[in-house]
Amino acid sequence: MKLTINGCSVTLIPGQSLLDIIQKMKLVTEDLSTNPLAAKIAGDVFTLNYIPLREKDATPVRESKRKAMAASGGCVRLLTYRDPAGREVYDRTARFALFLALRQLWPHARAVMNFTLGQGLHVKVTGAEDFSAEVLKSRLMELVKEDIPLIRRRISTEDAIRYYLKNHQNDKARLLKYRPVPTFDVYEYDGFADYYYGEMAPSTGYLKVWDILPAEDGFVFVYPNPHDPDRVATYRHMPNYYQVYREGKQWGELMQCETVADLNELVDTGKIRELIRVNEALHEKRYGQVADMICRQGAKAVMLAGPSSSGKTTSANRLAVQLKIHGKHPILMSLDDYYKNRDEIPVGSDGKVDLEHINTIDTELFGTHLSALLRGEEVEIPTFCFKTGKREWAGHRMRLTEESVIIIEGLHALNPKILPEGLPAHMIFRLFVSPLLPLNLDDHNRVPTGYLRLLRRIVRDFETRNSSVQRTMDMWDSVRRGEEKWIYPFRETADVIFNSATLYELAVLKKHIFPLLTAVQPHEECYDEVRGIVKILNFVHEADVDDEIPPTSLVREFIGGNSFYKTDIH
Repeated sequence: MKLTINGCSVTLIPGQSLLDIIQKMKLVTEDLSTNPLAAKIAGDVFTLNYIPLREKDATPVRESKRKAMAASGGCVRLLTYRDPAGREVYDRTARFALFLALRQLWPHARAVMNFTLGQGLHVKVTGAEDFSAEVLKSRLMELVKEDIPLIRRRISTEDAIRYYLKNHQNDKARLLKYRPVPTFDVYEYDGFADYYYGEMAPSTGYLKVWDILPAEDGFVFVYPNPHDPDRVATYRHMPNYYQVYREGKQWGELMQCETVADLNELVDTGKIRELIRVNEALHEKRYGQVADMICRQGAKAVMLAGPSSSGKTTSANRLAVQLKIHGKHPILMSLDDYYKNRDEIPVGSDGKVDLEHINTIDTELFGTHLSALLRGEEVEIPTFCFKTGKREWAGHRMRLTEESVIIIEGLHALNPKILPEGLPAHMIFRLFVSPLLPLNLDDHNRVPTGYLRLLRRIVRDFETRNSSVQRTMDMWDSVRRGEEKWIYPFRETADVIFNSATLYELAVLKKHIFPLLTAVQPHEECYDEVRGIVKILNFVHEADVDDEIPPTSLVREFIGGNSFYKTDIH
């Protein structure tokens, strides 16, 4: 049987693992930037311990191909840290080693994966009075040097629950009670067993680049630089973002919904309806507080930015309602209307047009118009036609009154290149909207915020554009790269960061999306990432409570029924 690994043909020997094969091919290196961490076969990601041709399948009579090998035609692509899936493998491996070290050093402490901030993972540690980030760092170095093999073992879900109860890990035991299948995979070492819902590197020795820094309530694990994996990323403390994450955690405590198991209990008891009411009330209160700040400052323009599927449109409209309470006349504008004509945008080095680049916006025209409006002059505002790819002028004229406040929504709204020089600082208010979901599966596994945004995007694309999961997923990596380049560098400059996540929406979205996700087949390129989301949603109980969700809710922007899409506020 032949196999093609990164374009090179090799003959398989029964019983050989991928790691055995690539070692003989001399593809294993000392540098994280080039060293394979896992492999992608068809649409799925596999550990390097995977055996493409088992001895039982190689018989004199016939040779049987495993499903993944058959689906890929024997083609294997090795993943490094430069690949998003490779980074996820590295992250899981690092977490196993981290929580193992913590258990060895402080066996009675509780360590909770709090959130990721930039290239850093914040872990909260309680019950360890003598906790030291330096001591933890030294122990992790030892574990990496020991090069401990990481072998996955399958046990019954009941055995896993008994193990975690015995070891006082009630968070995992509670979660596994909702597991819909009778088996569970674990990685074990020195009496410690854990799992991170995806593949890991073959051993702890793969953790070549990282750092540990002391932080409030615990420590920060710093990942490699994704663009230069042989160097540790520069970790920048972001106090505003950090505070919003902490506030999200406090909301979870307030609503007694900190984990998926908590959410399921609320669904099962019907108390999720109260959760929806409280969560929506908290959002409304926060919009009111933002409106108060804008009015106290005397701002005339609100620059509103946020990543894809963060709820920018609904946020702009709900903020407009709150400003009306203050007697203001809110006006909604979109930076999209200042796109340059498509035929005027130069192509990049790859021959493609980067539609998320700041240069796609006519910043000079926008700056001229904004300055004129703030001086009280009348301006004709363009409209961009996405069908023709051109800017149109239809006589839409605008002049601000004394009580007017413009809410300007757009991808680049916080980019300093957008605003002209010389504007009085008090006239501009910066708002960043992003869903920072404070929900954990268990202490060592979070529900990634990126998953929530992707779920929202898939549901909306399917409901409003009849777009398939595969098509949305094909665009997602490009969307994320654009956000990293053009949105996130400016988020800390915002006057307010608004957390647009709701604690209940996973249970609501599941009804809309689960059949779409489970229909994706293993041979499809997006299968591995879709499977990662399915693994999380498998634990979530579906909630049929759409009737409880108000028409102005952020969630309505994605599942339909949002009243702001029926009428505009002027």
